[in-house]
Amino acid sequence: MIKRLIKLIAVLLLIASFAGAWYWNEYNVFLQTPLSFSDDAERTEQTFTIHKGDSIKKVARKLQEQHFIEHPQYFWLYTRLSKQAEKIKAGEYTLTSGMTVEELVNRFVSGKVNQYALTIVEGWTVKDALAQINKDPNLVHTLDKEPVKEVLKKLPELLNSPYKTFEGLIYPDTYKFPRGTTDLQFIERAYKQMQRVLEQEWQQREKDLPLKTPYEVLILASIVEKESGVSSERSKIAGVFIRRIKKKMRLQSDPTIIYGMGDDYKGNIRRKDINKKTAYNTYQIGGLPPTPIAIPGREAIHAVLHPEKGKSLYFVADGSGGHVFTNNLKAHNKAVRKYILKKKN
Repeated sequence: MIKRLIKLIAVLLLIASFAGAWYWNEYNVFLQTPLSFSDDAERTEQTFTIHKGDSIKKVARKLQEQHFIEHPQYFWLYTRLSKQAEKIKAGEYTLTSGMTVEELVNRFVSGKVNQYALTIVEGWTVKDALAQINKDPNLVHTLDKEPVKEVLKKLPELLNSPYKTFEGLIYPDTYKFPRGTTDLQFIERAYKQMQRVLEQEWQQREKDLPLKTPYEVLILASIVEKESGVSSERSKIAGVFIRRIKKKMRLQSDPTIIYGMGDDYKGNIRRKDINKKTAYNTYQIGGLPPTPIAIPGREAIHAVLHPEKGKSLYFVADGSGGHVFTNNLKAHNKAVRKYILKKKN
């Protein structure tokens, strides 16, 4: 009886060893087998998303359901044995053909998620920028139909701020972000970047400028941004405006009229528009308008804080994207006749 029991145990151990060896071999083959792209043999890349809170077993099951792997239990086992299960990060990943499970797990652990790009352009109004943000398919949209008002209410940094409008407060740049980023997170990032740039430039400002706060710099920079079709002229244009402010002359900037007209602007400024007093019509008001009129870039901000020296107090578009600068009204009127009135006749 004992001999039979020993033989049975020996047979069972032999079977177990063969089974263990078979499973161990299959496990190692699994680790070295490239991911399956069985639904489309011609595709070399596919995306896979790990959501926040997904367990490692759920990740393994999703990989199987999407036909990337055949044995989710081996995927789970590998992440446990390699002690990487807790290191896997949520996000959207690009999986490539030829990638092994080991390489796949390394990618999940690295957190190198897919990045999308959205550009905010210098000279846009915040309304233009928010329209672009609202239609970006890679952002999670949380703002209502009136995004400008919503931003002021929902952005923590602005809850107790003195700003009555969000105009000019986000920095123009190309921003990369992972899928799952909300529109408000994107806007907050662009807002903080503008604050950093403005503070950096403010700390290096020239002395004796007639601007008391960084916000006043932002306002004037937005006007310079709209006036300058040629980047090399920004400091020249800023110099004109700085000298006019010092002399208590009105800025007389057409873009401020246009901004104040809002949706009433149809492509041209009429005499009655110039004569109409609004908070933004710098032909009618002294000093700066109450807020920026657009989103300025760093170059415009820098130009305002480092205006070009000189005597010019006027400028007029020369028709080629640049401007003609003059020191007095007589010379300015002559330039207007040459470059503007002649063009209209």
